[in-house]
Amino acid sequence: MDHALAGWLFVSATGLLLLGFPVAFTLLGTSLAFGLAGFGLDFFNLLPLRIWGVMSNFTLTAVPLFIFMGMAMERSGIATRLIESMGLLFGRVRGGMAVAVVLVGALLGASTGIVGATVVTMGLLALPAMLRCGYAHPLATGTIAASGTLGQIIPPSIVLILLGDIIGVPVGDLFIGALVPGFMMVGLYIAYILVYARLYPERAPLVSGLSGGDDACAAPGAVPGVRQLLAAFGPPLLLIVAVLGTIFAGVASPTEAAGVGAVGALGLAAAHGRLSRRMLGEVMESTTRLTSMIFIILVGATAFGLVFRGLGGDHLVRDFIAALPFDKWGVLAVIMALVFVMGFFLDFIEITFIQVPVVAPLLIEAGFDPVWLALIFAVNLQTSFLTPPFGFSLFYLKGVCPPGVSTGAIYKGIIPFVLMQVLVLGLCAAFPQLLLWLPAAMR
Repeated sequence: MDHALAGWLFVSATGLLLLGFPVAFTLLGTSLAFGLAGFGLDFFNLLPLRIWGVMSNFTLTAVPLFIFMGMAMERSGIATRLIESMGLLFGRVRGGMAVAVVLVGALLGASTGIVGATVVTMGLLALPAMLRCGYAHPLATGTIAASGTLGQIIPPSIVLILLGDIIGVPVGDLFIGALVPGFMMVGLYIAYILVYARLYPERAPLVSGLSGGDDACAAPGAVPGVRQLLAAFGPPLLLIVAVLGTIFAGVASPTEAAGVGAVGALGLAAAHGRLSRRMLGEVMESTTRLTSMIFIILVGATAFGLVFRGLGGDHLVRDFIAALPFDKWGVLAVIMALVFVMGFFLDFIEITFIQVPVVAPLLIEAGFDPVWLALIFAVNLQTSFLTPPFGFSLFYLKGVCPPGVSTGAIYKGIIPFVLMQVLVLGLCAAFPQLLLWLPAAMR
């Protein structure tokens, strides 16, 4: 069969996505058109079987459960209490408010994994106070946007669940291995903020809290008491232990742990007096919308993969990679660079479902460890939330920014954080044991 048809399928789908057509319908539409052209009506005998095989995968049940958990946490008021306590705890450190935002982003990422919820919550609560206290616009917006994306690498992460299913590796191993790059990013973010605050003290002043009144920036405030800290940190840490602890201890699979997390999030909402029929309805509606979006894209991506491979697309990619004048590490560098550039224009779901299934088997065949490969793809995909013009974290933040904060300031602010993410990617690629030692030790 002429492999050129597979090439035109890939080009057509990517071009339509860049023009702004909906992802699911673009993938399904191009797949149906090229499938009919390549296989005729017999294509409709193959497609339902392939879609059913993917949709009946038990691992993917974790996706709606983790989304439900994140939405319930977002509406329980825990994020608000976390931000306020963190702001008081680090108020005596120059740049402490930005450090507090990074730590809150990491904790929310580990307990919710929903980028939009984290960025919007911190944008509404922390950004106005940071600007009122004299923080430079790029530092404030960049810190919030980058911290909100930590949930895509710190488990439980939907990206890791999808990559585990596509590449065929245990999701539990990915959750354990992703802790290292996640904490590396948190450490780099904090180090950058503290150095920046020391070099430019007027852009990162001392504050007394994140949500105080107009005098909140007059002087460093009191350190919160043990009871206040326990009330703020206890609930999210309890949920993290309940979800990740059961996975790491081998007591539950990721899907079963997601069910524990969903029930635990409802319990925390009830403990905070936020559980009501209206709140539960809003959480269920949001979960249904996000889950439907992800799974209809998954159906489209399944059809796309079926047609692309049926038309010989994997051979086309194999021939292209074989023609590159590099060894396997050079090929990996080229693919990682392409994924990074695609992140400027496509979101992580599109890249995960279109590009990763095509190149991952070839890289595994070249001798790369599948778990390590899935993790560096996850680190690379995280940058797609921050890179303009289509970084979703930037869109979420711009939607809740006070008047006077320009899009240019947001774009300028995220540059150092994207560079730090690329640095972590480079370190993880250069030293594979950074990602592999912890899963091996846990086994």
